[in-house]
Amino acid sequence: MTNDNTTTSGLAFDIQLSDRRKTPQEREALLESPGFGQVFTDHMVSIRYTEGKGWHDAKLEPYGPLSLDPATSALHYAQEIFEGLKAYRHPDGSLASFRPEANAARFNRSAARMAMPELPEDLFLKSIELLLEHDGEWVPTKPDFSLYLRPFMISTDVGLGVNHPSRSYVYLLIASPVGSYFSGGIKPVTVWLSTDYTRAAPGGTGAAKFAGNYAASFLAQAQAVEKGCDQVVWLDAREHRWVEEMGGMNLWFVFGSGENARLRTPPLTGTLLPGITRESLLTLAPDLGIPAEEKPISTEEWRKAAESGELTEVFACGTAAVITPVGFVKSDEGEFTIGDGTPGPITMRLREELVGVQTGQRPDEHGWVTRFGK
Repeated sequence: MTNDNTTTSGLAFDIQLSDRRKTPQEREALLESPGFGQVFTDHMVSIRYTEGKGWHDAKLEPYGPLSLDPATSALHYAQEIFEGLKAYRHPDGSLASFRPEANAARFNRSAARMAMPELPEDLFLKSIELLLEHDGEWVPTKPDFSLYLRPFMISTDVGLGVNHPSRSYVYLLIASPVGSYFSGGIKPVTVWLSTDYTRAAPGGTGAAKFAGNYAASFLAQAQAVEKGCDQVVWLDAREHRWVEEMGGMNLWFVFGSGENARLRTPPLTGTLLPGITRESLLTLAPDLGIPAEEKPISTEEWRKAAESGELTEVFACGTAAVITPVGFVKSDEGEFTIGDGTPGPITMRLREELVGVQTGQRPDEHGWVTRFGK
């Protein structure tokens, strides 16, 4: 390993370069068809936290296994949060990420909800900068490919006491080159309206990017697949009739068409994840002349508006797939189609514009893109 150091926020990063880095030929072979979240870069970043000491021992180090005591609190009480964002290679060869400051802020909101320490935002951003500085060659150049970044934090106290939060934590950043989320092009998904299971309730952890939220979704997702659907749609915990989100993505509804098209997305009530893509679309759509509002929508309105033709398109949005069209809806009460079941023009226009900003193909009018050099 090669050792070096760099400093930010009063904290020095120890740079420990791997002596087992992939050769250019090995890396190119892996980048040809990496899948999603299956291949990882040569390095990772770690920063430790201890109560009374704060953040310390910041490192860029070789990617590899963690050593954890069997009684580590994260393994028993699920104190873990994470984020997801991407790095792109722009036409000029530079590396960039889309709104990483927003991810840093949401990471800290999740930390506060889960009684975990907040990570200074400049450390969050520096961790990305360092990883891209040393593993930037892993950012793919092929269209629709990117480097998926996964920052996360786990509690590390050893012991089975449950009367207080952990007093120690580790923040880690790993990266995985990914191909297009869609196989064979963008295809509308079929969704299942879940009335048996609830993702989140008022006062719960729905607004946090908390690992337990995702574990709790697996059974409902399995049910959706059994019903012949691709994804589950979560409804509110009280009445099971108000639409919240799709799997791990926010939902959007398009009413009308052409110049009369308007967008609606369920409001943030504390039970929905405040998606960064969602927030961006609330700004981007009006820029394109498409009004967008936050307003509740019930399953009854969804069905009736689709059947009358008033509702013309539905899509979900998130970091992994950016924008996913919804073509068909199933529930215990039957099924119905959105429009003609194909991706709609508003959906595809928004996707093209958003991806264009992220990848440097469109002007960045709102300063959303952060460049990290070549």
